[in-house]
Amino acid sequence: MLWEEQNNERRNGRQWQGERVSRVISIFFKGLEGLLVLLLAAMVAMVFGNVVLRYLFDTGIDVSEELSRFFFVWLTFIGAVVVGRENAHLGVETLVARLGDNGRKVCMVLSDLFIIGCCAVFFWGTWQQAEINATNYAPITEISMLWVYGIGYFTSIGLGLMAALRIMRVLTGRVSEHELKVFAGDYSGDEAHALKERLE
Repeated sequence: MLWEEQNNERRNGRQWQGERVSRVISIFFKGLEGLLVLLLAAMVAMVFGNVVLRYLFDTGIDVSEELSRFFFVWLTFIGAVVVGRENAHLGVETLVARLGDNGRKVCMVLSDLFIIGCCAVFFWGTWQQAEINATNYAPITEISMLWVYGIGYFTSIGLGLMAALRIMRVLTGRVSEHELKVFAGDYSGDEAHALKERLE
């Protein structure tokens, strides 16, 4: 009896810690989404402002062209991590949709192993270029190009960790039925995709 109570307490403690970690991760990704909004807004403001200044006043803001390009790079690579969490990257589900749950799990593990391999190559490439980028400066803002291309570290680690965690969830039987459906291209019950389908 005492042993069962201790096990229940441990299980409840682990569940509480898991919920807490999930909450922290959700807050982190909400912060990333906010950062993406700020980057996009700044890009639009700089490009539009520069166009207006050029056509109306025959002048412009020198740094806006350079910064808008840098923001676009950051927007793309940070966005890749956010979209990776939502499993919304482009995928070909023709084969996976025809498989049962076990087949989908095998395909999920194989695709995640491939993702981890690509992330390792991406991280290694960023690492190899780091010294060159650190000593190379942008002509107008004089920002070290490592700040621009170093985003490869964040993206490769972020996507690689998500793929590794999903493999662990598949192997321990904790992957949800909804995740398997989404992996196979079945978005029924997903409000965001249902809205998209209605708009199309």
